[in-house]
Amino acid sequence: MIITTEPVCCAPTGDRCGEGVLWHPEENAVYWTDINRFLIHRFNPASGTVKSWLFDEPVTAVLLTDRDGVLAICLGSRLILWDPSSDSRKDHSFHLPGWPAVRLNDAGVDPRGSLWAGSMRNNVNADGSEGEAGGTDGVLFRVDPDGSFNRCQEEIGISNTLVWSADNKKFYFGDTLENAIWAYDYDEHTGGIGKPNPFFSGFSRGLPDGSTIDADGYVWNCRWGGSCIVRVAPGGQVDRIIEMPTRNITNCTFGGDSLSTLYVTTAASPENAGDGLAGSLFVLETNTRGVPENRFRIHE
Repeated sequence: MIITTEPVCCAPTGDRCGEGVLWHPEENAVYWTDINRFLIHRFNPASGTVKSWLFDEPVTAVLLTDRDGVLAICLGSRLILWDPSSDSRKDHSFHLPGWPAVRLNDAGVDPRGSLWAGSMRNNVNADGSEGEAGGTDGVLFRVDPDGSFNRCQEEIGISNTLVWSADNKKFYFGDTLENAIWAYDYDEHTGGIGKPNPFFSGFSRGLPDGSTIDADGYVWNCRWGGSCIVRVAPGGQVDRIIEMPTRNITNCTFGGDSLSTLYVTTAASPENAGDGLAGSLFVLETNTRGVPENRFRIHE
């Protein structure tokens, strides 16, 4: 049995849609986004302080790269390279076809150093207010280190959960609107994926949002509207449910010196005015370990 402490609010930032959480091992810090307020936050666990940066459009994911001090950032429309120390921002070659009707959402980096990002119908208006999601406008893209990109899957509702197994043989990807996460055979030599195979679908507690994976191959899936995180065994069975003190649980990642501290992002709940901790960053301790984040290889 994996033991966890009770989740604790470590940064009550009131995010309208907290997302894209990343543990930065060199900085011993947590980065995450607020999609609707166009923000990136950085939490320093040692001091308990938060610093925030404003961008010019929705910010959906923060990812490590192979360059010291440079992070890959998914905006709604494109991929940029960002140096937090100087706030230098440089466009990458990847721009999302179809923006602003569609936008990028969740993202991850594979064992080869390619960046994968999924899109969805754009539900964020130009002023950050909520628009309508739905449809099947989303596409799963793979952006390779040489700057080229491939469309790996189409007709997606809301792209979420992009994680790879520790043995580099499986890729997990989900569609929130389908209430489903699939497992794909993954080729670490070519970056190719096979056909989607059923992994985890139809769970009654909310809908699948972002996920992380631990060293034992279990997927920790955050449940939008479900007030919980569900730990899913490699065979697709529910191993355990971690109850959370707010409704919309959006993404999580392992951090800390031993990668056993779980950081969790959440989103505000306009329909639940009494959900006072909604939009906070939470932390809980576990006795399992995560796996180090892959790093996007940047082409010169």
